[in-house]
This record gives sequence, structure tokens and C-alpha cells, in this order.
Amino acid sequence: MAAWSSAHLQEIDEISDGRVPWRPLRHHFGVTSFGVNVFTARNAGDRLINEHDEIHDGSEELYLVHTGHARFELDGEELDAPPGTFVFVPPAVKRTAFAVEDGTTLVALGGVPGKAYEPNGWEIWAPIAPLYQAGEYEQVAARLREALADDPPFGLLHYNAACVLSLTGERDEALTHLRRAIELSDQFRGYAESDSDLDAIRDSPEFLEIMS
Repeated sequence: MAAWSSAHLQEIDEISDGRVPWRPLRHHFGVTSFGVNVFTARNAGDRLINEHDEIHDGSEELYLVHTGHARFELDGEELDAPPGTFVFVPPAVKRTAFAVEDGTTLVALGGVPGKAYEPNGWEIWAPIAPLYQAGEYEQVAARLREALADDPPFGLLHYNAACVLSLTGERDEALTHLRRAIELSDQFRGYAESDSDLDAIRDSPEFLEIMS
């Protein structure tokens, strides 16, 4: 079996969390050293990337306008970006982009300076997120149980499982996933300190032990 792999853009299915869809290249190829995704706008005027910054985790991002033509908004400034344009954006800059032409495609790469990349399962969580936002917690719990059956090292999935299982009254299972999330990344300890989704397990001795 070859040690390398390849795929055409159209062979990678788009996913969405209810906002701008994208193709999860990192997840598709199993890349573990950096984040990489592709965004394609069907029509001119469509938003290519959600407006956001990366202050929460300190990620730098590099965008390449692969095909078509884009217009970036960077901290309120506009940047015209024809095909072949690279745009480097530090964490604190608020950014978004729109297609100027039909079929405009952006490649986005990201990582935190000085820190090893940690896949967290966002690509798996994204299609489930609209169910969570709609309050369909039992469905979310079932989807996460399936995704976590083999205990993949995705802290975000374990943390979100802890939250939704807390909301559905599965206290012991929620605590198990919270412990696993924090084992995988200590950032989830900080999230858990004030997350109201975890209020149902907050008085548990095991919660206090996990958080200590």
C-alpha cells in the first residue's frame, strides 16, 4: 500500500455547523501536524469564511485564493484578492471574506506558534452542532457516543459529550468524558469552571477532584 494519498477537491464532502460550509482536508487525510481546510463559494457575493478572530487559541492563519476572486475584510479594512493571493492573518485580527466570482475557492492553513498541533474533533462536531443549538440533547448524546466509541483523542468531543450528558442527567458518564477531555487538553479545565452545561455535576466530589 502506498504511503501517500491524494484526492480531488470534489471528492471531499463539504460539512457545516449551520454557517459557511467547508471541506475538511485535515480530517480527510488524517493530518495531525497542522490544520488545513478548503472553502468554496457557489455564487459571487457569498461569504467564504465566517467572521472571526483566533484570540481564544492564538492560531495564525494563512489563506490562499486558489481559484476565482475574493474580497477580504480584515479589522474593517478591505483587501482585493485575485487568484494566487496569499493572506496571512495574526490571531487578534478579525477576518472574513466574500466571493467576487462564482466558484471562488480558498485554502486555509492554521496553527499556534510554538505549540504542537492538536486535532480536537471539530470536523466531527460541526455537523452535530445545529442539533445541540436546537436543544436536541438526546440526539447529540447518541451521535457523540457513536463518534467516541473507540475513544479517539479528540478533547472537544469528550468535553461536549460531558456537557450534553450533564444536561440529560447522565452524571457518571458526563464525569467520565470530562476527565478524558482534560486529560487530552488542559484548556477544557478552564472551560469547565464556568460552563452552565455542567451545573448538574458541579457539586459532585468527582467533579471537584477532576478540577483540582
